[in-house]
Amino acid sequence: MNPPVDLSIIIVNYNTCDLLRECLSSIYENTGTLAMEVFVVDNASEDGSSSMVKTDFPQVVLIENSKNVGFAKANNQAIRRSQGRFVLLLNSDTIVVGDALPKMVRFLAETPQAGVVGCKLLNSDLTIQHTIKHFPTLVNTVSRYFYLSRLFPFSRMKMFIGTIETDSYYEDIHRVEFLLGACLMVKHQVIEDVGLLDEDFFLYGEETDWCYRIKKAGWEIFYYPHAQIIHHRGQSVKATQKERWWVISRHLKAEYQFIAKHHSALYTGCYTFIISLKYGIAYLKNMILARIFSSQHRQYYDLMQDYRVFLGWLFSTHIKWG
Repeated sequence: MNPPVDLSIIIVNYNTCDLLRECLSSIYENTGTLAMEVFVVDNASEDGSSSMVKTDFPQVVLIENSKNVGFAKANNQAIRRSQGRFVLLLNSDTIVVGDALPKMVRFLAETPQAGVVGCKLLNSDLTIQHTIKHFPTLVNTVSRYFYLSRLFPFSRMKMFIGTIETDSYYEDIHRVEFLLGACLMVKHQVIEDVGLLDEDFFLYGEETDWCYRIKKAGWEIFYYPHAQIIHHRGQSVKATQKERWWVISRHLKAEYQFIAKHHSALYTGCYTFIISLKYGIAYLKNMILARIFSSQHRQYYDLMQDYRVFLGWLFSTHIKWG
């Protein structure tokens, strides 16, 4: 009989070979006495990631996909094979700091009502990432896209914001609605209760949906600042305008999926109107700017085209789903 496993760590990888090597090294350097298993699910990388894992980390369970199946489906492949009392979904662009993993395991084990715990995520420069989120609603969608949240103190008007952005808030343990999924530890019992990640979410939104279902099942989700992990998330300043919009539009599409899945057709229609108004105004703004600043007209026209394509997707999807 195999010895019991405390923690199953699952890392989905897509063309992040060097970051993945750094991540795996930090895991094995900082797990202490935890009995663990590590899965890497490679979504058809072309940068030698799989070969690196086989050579440098032969103890890792490597699952190689012939195509990019998305984040949710890739995680589910490993979750189905996991044996740990706790399951950690960890991004490949992270570095485990000190005894973060034993601390998170201990917290979940000692907190009966806790189903999920996330730690303090730090940027590459060790500043705090704002990862505590509220589920998307009509009110906080209006607030986010039309800047109303700046008028309300977060401590009194949490309904108006999507993300808590005050560093001091991240120094204490909190019950939260959901956390960004770069590092989420879940009790295996919770997965048995609520099921796997929804594979209809290809990229982004899967952790929002999962946490929503977990909370509806009666479990609590905690932010735990006494464990820290560095997260080298995408640096937008280095991304092109096209790449930044691709990420934004993916987030918007995932948010629409979440709203449509968990709310009524009327509610989803109101959400569609809000997003359409936001990007309709953005389209008109760029049209005006293109005429005023003729030397930069190409970048404004490119954005207009992006907005037009997104709005077309939004309307056609709403008609199909609604």
